Amino acid sequence: MAASPDPAAPSQEGAYAAVVARIARAAQAAGRAPSEVTLVAVSKMQPWEAIAPVLAAGQTVYGENRVQEAQGRWAEHRDGLTLHLIGPLQSNKAAEAVAFFDVIETLDREKLARVLADQVQAQGRGPRLYVQVNTGEEPQKAGVIPADADAFIAACRTSYGLEPEGLMCIPPVDEPAGPHFALLARIAARNGLSKLSMGMSGDFETAIAFGATSVRVGSAVFGARA
Repeated sequence: MAASPDPAAPSQEGAYAAVVARIARAAQAAGRAPSEVTLVAVSKMQPWEAIAPVLAAGQTVYGENRVQEAQGRWAEHRDGLTLHLIGPLQSNKAAEAVAFFDVIETLDREKLARVLADQVQAQGRGPRLYVQVNTGEEPQKAGVIPADADAFIAACRTSYGLEPEGLMCIPPVDEPAGPHFALLARIAARNGLSKLSMGMSGDFETAIAFGATSVRVGSAVFGARA
């Protein structure tokens, strides 16, 4: 028998509204307009019954980790949405990613830059691009290390004709996030990049204080994934 819903648990709509309100408060506390911060609702691995109420409440920007999973979830609901790829992208999936996503946040190596440039030209469609920076230099994580970020951004522009609009990072879980967000903001500023994708469920308010223009929030909106 299925477990009965917890009457004390917030509704999906309520959880979503609470996150939107927290984003607004954090932006105002930082002297920013709430409209400067985009909520990317991380729908990866979530059942449709968790997503549907958030979609009905007006959320139109979603983040996904895998190309095929996103295609299966969103192909029939694509109109009017902005979809971000926030997981590592294999080069052999680049054609599908360019065709399906509006934003690719995980550009992190020259081979991928070359393949994306080829697909943008072949398809006549250019998703917005973010360079992922591995601010903690963690070997298990994707992303260019900070010392190589300037040269990689320059190569994207000059060698491949790509124009990244921003940077993305995922700080180490066992370190304060603020210094990593500050580092990402400095790299963006000196490279003329205006967008910062940083902050998740546990630290998005800190990210907003450091200049995040989008925050990737999953569990605070949808609940923990099974």
